Amino acid sequence: MGNKLTWWILGALALGLVAGFVVHRTASPDEAKEVVYYLSIVTDLFLRMIKMIIAPLVLAALISGIGHMGGDASALGRIGGRAIAWFIAASFVSITIGIIAVNWLQPGVGLDLPLPPVLADSGIHSQGFDAKKFFTDLVPKSIFEAMAGNHILQIVVFSIFAGIALSAMGEKGAPLLKAMDALMHLMLIVTGYVMRFAPLAVFAAVTATISERGLGVLVTYGAFMGGFYVALVLLMATILFAGGLVIGMKPVLRLAAEIRDPIVLAFTTASSEAAYPRTLDALDRVGVPRKISSFVLPLGYSFNLDGSMMYCAFATIFIAQAYGIDLSIAQEVTMLLILMVTSKGMAGVPRASLVVIAATLGQFNIPEAGLILILAVDHFLDMGRSATNVVGNAVATAVVAEWEKKRVPAPAADG
Repeated sequence: MGNKLTWWILGALALGLVAGFVVHRTASPDEAKEVVYYLSIVTDLFLRMIKMIIAPLVLAALISGIGHMGGDASALGRIGGRAIAWFIAASFVSITIGIIAVNWLQPGVGLDLPLPPVLADSGIHSQGFDAKKFFTDLVPKSIFEAMAGNHILQIVVFSIFAGIALSAMGEKGAPLLKAMDALMHLMLIVTGYVMRFAPLAVFAAVTATISERGLGVLVTYGAFMGGFYVALVLLMATILFAGGLVIGMKPVLRLAAEIRDPIVLAFTTASSEAAYPRTLDALDRVGVPRKISSFVLPLGYSFNLDGSMMYCAFATIFIAQAYGIDLSIAQEVTMLLILMVTSKGMAGVPRASLVVIAATLGQFNIPEAGLILILAVDHFLDMGRSATNVVGNAVATAVVAEWEKKRVPAPAADG
């Protein structure tokens, strides 16, 4: 189904561009808004179905994976430590590439767009990093509340405790462990059903965006969007190359081929969450043990959003360029360090990248109103950064598995 789904999604993307263009050119603004309203029902339903899957899948996969470790707490700590070390290094590389790319390409210099007044309200409220809130929010007040809100990191924390406790129960815990295995496979089957609606959701999302804004928005922001996608390609190549140094270039190219479907899904839906179950399946196919992927992948969704982190740096400096504000090397290094922290504290926040950018702008006296400049094309940029997040987390998981030396041979290709 994977290859067929990819082609269906790409076809839906192309058809959505055409349909959106026709609506934008032929319908009045009020009629276009009505079309967007009804199309958003389809998109929202699909994303809600995805969110319906994520929490029970993460819970079951993680408890099952830790439970099968047989109570080896040292292995769990080692895997977690190696994952965090890779995430920190990847964060540094991602943000650095964003800063270098935007300074080299300078898409904000000479921008042929009216600049928003400095005091204009962008509608995105900045939010500084609060250490107390960040660390206390790691632990759920209730696992049911965490699952209802899809707070992945809180689910991970609970699952670690539950998985270790399940291992300590020995034979008494065997029925629960079997139940977690069954729940995980149930959710994977449900995922297969939900994915059948993906092309329809992609068509609705793209049609709605183009109907409202038109293809002209892509031309107006061409330098900004083109520069950002050049930087994204460079980042993905760097991630794959770094992964290849650890696991070998042939395995990493095999991994890249296997995650093609989740990459396309994340790109067309602008949601890396939508690709989570398919990424888990792809890691299975390249031989990453489920006990590792079910632990590292959810952590990555909270701490290793490579594309989103690069976007924060790229967009912040783009806005500074648009307002003619020159940032010194020292300021940009400071920005890198700030983003290393704040990007971790925004996991699970709606429109998280924009919130992080708003907070960063205030740190350097760059008008927050500049966010208005990027809101028109944020959806198109979110498509790219979501796809990059999938690549970053898949490679990170494979690297940690290789460090653990527990990868089993990948199944031979058919034919």
